[in-house]
Amino acid sequence: MTVERRMSLNPVTIGPDANVVEASELMKREKVHRLPVLDRNKKLVGVISEKDILYASPSPASSLSIHEMAYLLSQLTVKKLMRKDPVTISKDVPVEEAARIMVDQDLSCLPVVEDDKLVGIVSKSDLFKILIELFGARTKGVRVSFLVDDKPGLIADISKEIASEGFDIISFGTFMGTDPTNRICTVKVATDDTDKVISLLKKHVKAILDVNNV
Repeated sequence: MTVERRMSLNPVTIGPDANVVEASELMKREKVHRLPVLDRNKKLVGVISEKDILYASPSPASSLSIHEMAYLLSQLTVKKLMRKDPVTISKDVPVEEAARIMVDQDLSCLPVVEDDKLVGIVSKSDLFKILIELFGARTKGVRVSFLVDDKPGLIADISKEIASEGFDIISFGTFMGTDPTNRICTVKVATDDTDKVISLLKKHVKAILDVNNV
């Protein structure tokens, strides 16, 4: 799956010469937490977030009045607070690569650019939605995490074992194990028969780590 299928299209933007009060009000009105900043030529020049504005705001414990604080913020422009030269991606980048970039560089979003034009934005919220789908969080079933040896064909054998009993697999994920010789897996099966699912898995796994009926 590529970013194009998950990005938010036509994101709300702001200009660099707007003041941060306008930026804050725009974010609240549009229910977003960050704004791409475009210059007069519609070129992406930065990103400003709620946190950027919060960190620049005078402390409530200061001796300034509310009106004085509001005035100071009204004199502060977006270009003074925005993160310049933001990291961007293209729409054909896989979503897992977008997630890796955000984690490795501690980013909350990635503007999506095509031919030097902003075409979308992908955020951590977008990736959390993918995580919900991958784990089948909106479908009830028995979810089991277990440890297996890292060897070819084992995942296929487990899947066949479950399917042979007429159970549908809602989700099946593999993750780093405790060492290079093994993997941790999580499977969610469309049933409420916890004991049956565990009995099927025990034939193939090293250890059952946790069981939930969710």
